[in-house]
Amino acid sequence: MAPTTREASKKEYKAPDAAPPASEAEPGSKHKVDPDTEGASESPKAKRAKTEIADDESTKKETEETKETGAEAEKTEGQTEEKAAQEDKKSAVEPHGREAPEAVPSSILEKGIIYFFFRGRVGIDEPSAVNEIARSYILLRPIEKDAKLGSGPIGDAGNSRLCAIPKKVLPQSGKDRWISFVEKTGASFRQLKDEFLASNDYDTKTAGTRHSPAATPVAEGVYAITSTGSDSHLAYILTLPEELGEVQKEIGLKPKGSFIISTRNPQYPAPANARLPRGPEYPEEVLKEFRSLRWMSTQPKHLDYVNTQFLLVGESSGVEKALEPQKADEKENKQEPAEELEKLEEEDLQRLKGLSDDDSGRIFADLKVNTDYYPKLQTTF
Repeated sequence: MAPTTREASKKEYKAPDAAPPASEAEPGSKHKVDPDTEGASESPKAKRAKTEIADDESTKKETEETKETGAEAEKTEGQTEEKAAQEDKKSAVEPHGREAPEAVPSSILEKGIIYFFFRGRVGIDEPSAVNEIARSYILLRPIEKDAKLGSGPIGDAGNSRLCAIPKKVLPQSGKDRWISFVEKTGASFRQLKDEFLASNDYDTKTAGTRHSPAATPVAEGVYAITSTGSDSHLAYILTLPEELGEVQKEIGLKPKGSFIISTRNPQYPAPANARLPRGPEYPEEVLKEFRSLRWMSTQPKHLDYVNTQFLLVGESSGVEKALEPQKADEKENKQEPAEELEKLEEEDLQRLKGLSDDDSGRIFADLKVNTDYYPKLQTTF
């Protein structure tokens, strides 16, 4: 007999497997988690652990990125400093550039580039007369005795000397005898920029804030320290400005000029009106050279010590005595000192023309500072 519909339905329906009796269940199966539902009811402690791991990974990633960024910044900064250092090394000076170095006269003890500056009195940025000048300065940048000048800036050799002239003007004749002193030695252009060229505001207890003006350029040229036997001389030929103005003339500059220069023996007391807080720290061998003399002819090495005091005596004859040929050099057919200094001035003129369109720009380009932040070369009061 064929099954009824109800019976067929019963045969097609299959009941789900029932859980095994407790006696047949595996030990611990009561506490097992269904893999399909794992995490659906995760404990707060487990969630915190996962969050902390994720945070640690994120922090580690940020730290690594920060390190990479810092390393890249240091690399860029290092490249910038290296480039600046390379720029500083570029120089118009060509050591041993003279065709016959042995022909350089022995009377030239040192040669190089010379700059003249002045600084106005406190609060006076643009002096209108000499009496508004606080002090004048001579900046010397020595080069090798047998060097020649090529193109471009003079370059920073870190050997510049800054000399202060408290009298404001330069001595003109033998009657004018000024005691000056070395303010800085072995100076880099950056040091000169920060400690000499720049203006300075400072506070005082009685007058409040005071303003010390920036240094103003007056002239640039070439120089030689020469020996004529009993005397040493500081001779110069100006390159800038091409025509001397009122300022240059009143300060005492000439197209060509020189001074007798002598160094004071620091073992004797200085004149009352020219005393410095401290004297130069000469080594014993230099002090011995003075013997019992109060003054001796200046040697370039004397100017390598801060607070060296030297006497400038004017020479109304210009550079004639300072660049006078010496008999020993004539016998050896060496060139005349005047010839060497004039040749150096011609080379200086040519290199300066390529630095800027105006005299101020040329001087400051040479010293590696931005001319926009400093006073222009002044020719009139």
